[in-house]
Amino acid sequence: MRHYALDTARILGPVAVLLGGSSAEREVSLDSGTAVHAALARRLPGVLAMDAKSDVLPQLIAAGVRHAFISLHGGIGEDGTLQGALSTLGISHTGSGVLACALAMDKLRCKRFWQAEGIPTPIFEVAEPGRVSWDSLSARLGKALIVKPASEGSSIGVTPVDDAAALVAAVELAASYDDCVLVEQRIIGPEYTVAIVDGEVLPSICLETPRTFYDYEAKYRADTTRYLCPSGLDADAEQEIRSISLRAFESLGCRGWGRVDLMRDAQTGKFLVLEVNTSPGMTSHSLVPMAAAAVGIDFENLVVRILNASLQGTPA
Repeated sequence: MRHYALDTARILGPVAVLLGGSSAEREVSLDSGTAVHAALARRLPGVLAMDAKSDVLPQLIAAGVRHAFISLHGGIGEDGTLQGALSTLGISHTGSGVLACALAMDKLRCKRFWQAEGIPTPIFEVAEPGRVSWDSLSARLGKALIVKPASEGSSIGVTPVDDAAALVAAVELAASYDDCVLVEQRIIGPEYTVAIVDGEVLPSICLETPRTFYDYEAKYRADTTRYLCPSGLDADAEQEIRSISLRAFESLGCRGWGRVDLMRDAQTGKFLVLEVNTSPGMTSHSLVPMAAAAVGIDFENLVVRILNASLQGTPA
């Protein structure tokens, strides 16, 4: 079992775990943050847990917080807004910086960036409610599609569609979460995720669910979802998926830690990147802790390693 000592020499003041917030992923964030806070408190006295609502910045200032562990998913906690505010206040934080978070959260710009960089990702179109054409979209993308809001996570507002009526309803649902709606080619094949922590690419995980796709229910509530780690890939495929994941992560300027989600086309065997998560879940169902455990890093040491990575560059 790997052990990481908390770099207390670089901790210059109070540490706060930021959780909750106001995004559609608040419930998951509360679970993640509670688990992170409990783990970190076993190593460091006086760790604070703060619900990142609109008054969180004055609270951080009043408490003299110098370091933040961000356990927020979606919204301003993951899109670079909070990261910029913390940096302005001189508060170090876990995970990526402003630009990387903003890019990763915006699936449209992210996918355009990957296309330019030659990183494989499913082909897509931008859809507008009331102006979607099944014939046009299916001609280019195929008759198996998936509709998603461009800036949400946890599969919120995501719908697989196979006909015109379902497409219209799915676009309207996605538009209720985000002004920008993407319609993607739906890849038929297994789904994988690859975690990256402090520069180390962890083993891939294969996700299996009896549901139509790996949706919110499958991610956080269902007991029927299977997580395979090792994922069952042969050595060459494992090396390939880790290499693609690291390229996707680094291309956006991500740092500290994160998770890359991919699918493998069952016909071609090609891996395609779906998204990068700059503040992944840390719940009992979460994937980064699972991948870390596969290489001998338990939850507490994982939390310490993530925090330590954010302290690099802080004077000792």
